Amino acid sequence: MAGVDFGGGGLGLLRLASTLAYAHTLGMQPRYFFETEEHAAIRASARRFALAQLRDHGAAWEEAEAFPIELYAQAAQAGIAGIGYPEALGGQGGDLSHLLVAADELIMSGQTVGTVVGLGSHGIALPPIVKFGSPAQQAQFVTPCLRDGRIAALAVTEPDGGSDVAALRTRAERDGEYYVVNGSKTFITSGTRADFVTTAVRTGGPGHGGVSLLVIERGTPGFTVARKLKKTGWWASDTAELHFDDCRVPVANRIGAENAAFAMIMMNFANERLMLAVQCVAIAQLAYDEALTYSRNRQAFGKSLSGFQVTRHRLADMASRLAAARALTSEAVMRQTRGEQIFALAAMTKNTATDMCSFVCDAAVQLFGGYGYMRETLVERLYRDARLYPIGGGTREIMNEVIAKSLGY
Repeated sequence: MAGVDFGGGGLGLLRLASTLAYAHTLGMQPRYFFETEEHAAIRASARRFALAQLRDHGAAWEEAEAFPIELYAQAAQAGIAGIGYPEALGGQGGDLSHLLVAADELIMSGQTVGTVVGLGSHGIALPPIVKFGSPAQQAQFVTPCLRDGRIAALAVTEPDGGSDVAALRTRAERDGEYYVVNGSKTFITSGTRADFVTTAVRTGGPGHGGVSLLVIERGTPGFTVARKLKKTGWWASDTAELHFDDCRVPVANRIGAENAAFAMIMMNFANERLMLAVQCVAIAQLAYDEALTYSRNRQAFGKSLSGFQVTRHRLADMASRLAAARALTSEAVMRQTRGEQIFALAAMTKNTATDMCSFVCDAAVQLFGGYGYMRETLVERLYRDARLYPIGGGTREIMNEVIAKSLGY
């Protein structure tokens, strides 16, 4: 695997030792069963980046509903953007497990979910190009994101489609060496600022067999950002509705074969769902830590809140559910990196982690009382951020359908 103190080039034994020494100095401990020394080095570098670039600004960026666009380039230059991507394409090497550890640490140390989510939107936009794209497409789209901080987004969801990917209606008609695209996408993370959008379109007949992926670049005539959407949480990440009106996209921008993208999208979803699970574990850990500290320090009726049995039992429930979700996430990631088919397990993991996160964040707000309802507290923001997870990346109900089908009923 390439360097993880980043800034280019291979890590090497001396740099690995240095990064690990930094991790030990910080007293960092692995949070997942699968973590090795490489993961520890990545976690240390992600923490260094988060403390230097995110921690002091995250709350202000949330209120401003945007983070500086220069942060993409800074993440690329630090090597953060390239974790989990092949070195030949400008990445740092590694696999999904390395990427997930970095995301976990960025949220834990940076304490800003919206910024981390926006900064990592290439994590769902690039994998189809990495896996199924041509060398020319990889050089044109993947490498500039990993090395220079170009911004990528994924556009699948439509205003009247929701989780039903096979029913998408954005149409791409072949016209010589171009596709003419008409339709709309919505809830697109980084959609207002993306340099290009990996877009699911219908090139064939109805159902899953008529879907293709096109890379549509910013500035293409007919491609417009209709509006920036206002959200309950994740304020620092921009979310957009996109319109395509006779938008001419080169056939050369199609990823893989025509009408063959449904399977690519499903494979992408499995990894995305593990990413969402990891984010939930990190968010819940932050909320739990905040609630534990507050319960020890807050005085009521002559003793700390943690002196009351009801508080201790609530904290015990929070810690237990958090540990269970982390364990299931660890198993799912280990199975994925071994090459197992994990569609159902990824759905189970996402549902378990999102349920846990919602419970823990709600309990944290309750323990904080009135202060937990105030925008000045971290737990209030985490509570809002957590609400997206049972919806995004496939709703809880869709996950249950995936699970049920895998079990044969």
